[in-house]
Formats: sequence, structure tokens, C-alpha cells
Amino acid sequence: MDRKVVTTNRKAFHDYTVLEKYTAGIVLTGTEIKSIRKGAVNLKDSFCRIEDNEIFLYKCHISPYEQGNRFNHEAERVRKLLLNKKEILKMQSKVKQDNFTIVPLEIFLSHGFAKIEIALAKGKKLHDKRDDIMKKELKREADRASKIRY
Repeated sequence: MDRKVVTTNRKAFHDYTVLEKYTAGIVLTGTEIKSIRKGAVNLKDSFCRIEDNEIFLYKCHISPYEQGNRFNHEAERVRKLLLNKKEILKMQSKVKQDNFTIVPLEIFLSHGFAKIEIALAKGKKLHDKRDDIMKKELKREADRASKIRY
């Protein structure tokens, strides 16, 4: 599959328990896609919200394109995401009933188009984060111990 990952949101996996993943298209302007292809995008504090049966991406920072002059885009504008209506309604019901959040995980290029992977996620408590850190450290130590050195 032709899929080149541009950026990932590592903080999402630290702060949330990811339950369901969806792939969506992004409505972009000409200079935004050029900046994404250069890798000048940051998903750190971004989130998604459903309004009027449409889903939007907030606080995704796409740096202005250097050769874009007056046609350049605003760096943190609200961007519409493209999903099937059934998927949006399913996500909307889970967000309302079960207090899930919609978090962007990564932006990638597929056949020349920019796509975003979003997820229904539940926020982690502090003790959950500590458990995950402890599991990672134990796994890392076990991997180190299992390596044979000559």
C-alpha cells in the first residue's frame, strides 16, 4: 500500500486509550498540501469535534509554505474532515453517550492525497499512565536481558 506517514501524535497514545480508528480525508488549500508534503505539520494539541453532522479538525498547526506569498494559509485554521455519514453518526453517538473524545493520531500521504487517522479514545487517569510506563520499562529490561552479547 502506498502510505507515507508525515507526522504522528505521540501524546495521544500517552494521554488516551485508543478504541476505534478511522481514516479520513482532509479539505486543504494548495499551500497546505505543499507544507504537509514537506513535513511541516504538528498534531500535538489538536482535536476533532462534530458539528452539524460534519467533523472538523482544530488546532492542527500546518506551517505556512515558504513560496506561498499572499496566497498562503492560516497556520491553525479549522479544517473539515471527510468521512461517511454513517461513521460520523456512529462516532457522534459514542461521544455523547460514553464520553469518548476524537483524537487525531497521524497524518499520512496515500496516492498523493493527505489523509488523517483519527480515533475514538477515552482519557487515561494518572494511575493508568503510570501502569503503562511501568509495563514499557519492564518490557525494555526484558528485551535487554534477552539479547545475547558475545
